[in-house]
Amino acid sequence: MEGSFKHKLPLPLVLLSFLIHFSGIISINARGLSKQGTLNKNISALLVFGDSTVDSGNNNFVSTAFKSNFQPYGREFPNQIPTGRFTDGRLCTDFIASYVGIKEDVPPYLDPTLSMRELMTGVSFASAGTGYDPLTPTLGNVIPISKQLEYFRDYKKRLESSTGKQRTKAHIKNALFVVSAGTNDFVVNYFALPTRRKSYTVSSYQQFLLQQCKELIQGLWEEGARNILVAGLPPMGCLPTVITLFSSTTTVIDHLQRGCLEQYSSVARDYNRLLQNDLNFMQLSLASHGARIFYLDIYGPLIRMIEEHESFGYLESSILCNPTSYVCSDASKYVFWDSIHPTEKTYYNLFKGTFRPIIDVIISN
Repeated sequence: MEGSFKHKLPLPLVLLSFLIHFSGIISINARGLSKQGTLNKNISALLVFGDSTVDSGNNNFVSTAFKSNFQPYGREFPNQIPTGRFTDGRLCTDFIASYVGIKEDVPPYLDPTLSMRELMTGVSFASAGTGYDPLTPTLGNVIPISKQLEYFRDYKKRLESSTGKQRTKAHIKNALFVVSAGTNDFVVNYFALPTRRKSYTVSSYQQFLLQQCKELIQGLWEEGARNILVAGLPPMGCLPTVITLFSSTTTVIDHLQRGCLEQYSSVARDYNRLLQNDLNFMQLSLASHGARIFYLDIYGPLIRMIEEHESFGYLESSILCNPTSYVCSDASKYVFWDSIHPTEKTYYNLFKGTFRPIIDVIISN
């Protein structure tokens, strides 16, 4: 199976700098979903780890080419501000925060202007371009998952200095943690470069990533996290950039009629099944200690939207946007904003089917 992921044509290294990432976490499309006054009694903060699907702008403060703090990104964000989010509007984590009534937008932890109140109600430690594999963030000089965990420990110390250790402990216990990563490990790393394929089969690489994921969850647990949501992978074979780079289409007609590449999506399905099993085992092991660990299915809702693309829209205009990119007049009709990242409307549809029901369970219990 491993040999089936070798390229028919070499992949220029310059192209790798554009392969920023979709792992699967999601967003809502409109404000006003908050049940303020009731939900915020149960969730104290939203703390986020992962890649571009949940990076609200940390890469603005990192020396990397993986940035989106320019138009047309942010076109649907309040005041049309390109904040560093890799979509046309808000991320899932922004709307989760709004839904539970703690804040409207989740800021990046590295923003030096954050007040203590902003810190306490939640931040994102995520970095576009990163992954569970320690090799993945080195390809774009972005923030490794291990460093994100280190930033979280620093975050706790800042809270402790302001509110004391006991209050900080209770605050972290009642916080909601969201983790979204893994796609870059395959799309930017394993499928695109030979390094890991020389040492790992697909199945052994999946196990390697799962071990890294479990170590992150264990690290969060040891720091006091109790409510943890972990997103699976999307149908990677349906990402426009994967289809472009790895399909055998040679003519314009083939390009326009191209479809998802099953061999890449099957890798995501297998990984998600293993992830779900591991998370279930961790939940059973830690339930008596107050753990609530949830798997978030991204694959199912997204593949259904893509399969219905004739009515929803499916467009790849470029790998990533740049200030001169062509932008359709109504992005809500399309699944993807650029060739990897979903539109805000796609995030909204995913939220309704995946995130909101689980958040409601956490709140109600």
